Amino acid sequence: MTRSPYELSTPPDVLARLHPRLRTYFGPIPPGHVGRGEGVFTVVGTPRRWLWPVLAWFARDAVMFPVWERDVPFTVENRPARVRRGSAGLEARVAVRAHRTFRFRSGARTMADAITAEPDGLVDHLGRRGRVSALLRTEVDADGPDAGALRLVSTRVTFRALGREWRLQARIAPRVTLVERFDDEADRQRVSLVLSAPVIGTLYRYEGAFRYEIAPDTERG
Repeated sequence: MTRSPYELSTPPDVLARLHPRLRTYFGPIPPGHVGRGEGVFTVVGTPRRWLWPVLAWFARDAVMFPVWERDVPFTVENRPARVRRGSAGLEARVAVRAHRTFRFRSGARTMADAITAEPDGLVDHLGRRGRVSALLRTEVDADGPDAGALRLVSTRVTFRALGREWRLQARIAPRVTLVERFDDEADRQRVSLVLSAPVIGTLYRYEGAFRYEIAPDTERG
């Protein structure tokens, strides 16, 4: 991978505002290498138990989980990849496949997704099958409390079913807001994700801190 999906879909002047340590996380992963991180989420899930049956359905495809836990150890693994969209075998897109493994009290669960650079911009394909996708707007503040942090906000949500791709109307579509920033004092990367919906409010969230590095991919020889 010579350029990451973030570099392919985000203006250079926006990426230039990133904290130097975040440029490693959002930059390309060299051939034969993998990005690995380890840390702790202070919270994961939602205390709204009436949402858990819906989250259990998403858990089947490794998207979200019916939990509400604190101080959850986790690992993240990012690998370069190329993915195809649609049954017709569309052109392969440059991608980063991510696996986040949560060490819940009930056992380990892994969240999967793939980030791709599309003609419309940066897209996150959620779950193992990528049936739900979110088009993301990339923002990096030049100053203020979040200076140097990367903020991703969904502007369109689609799902694939019955051989078609369906776009959710803005008035009912959930919104994903992801913030990645680097804490110099703690020497850790901090992440916060919030999934919210009109009227209902927050549906799911997680936030925590971790250390990350690009290392040789010894697991694949």
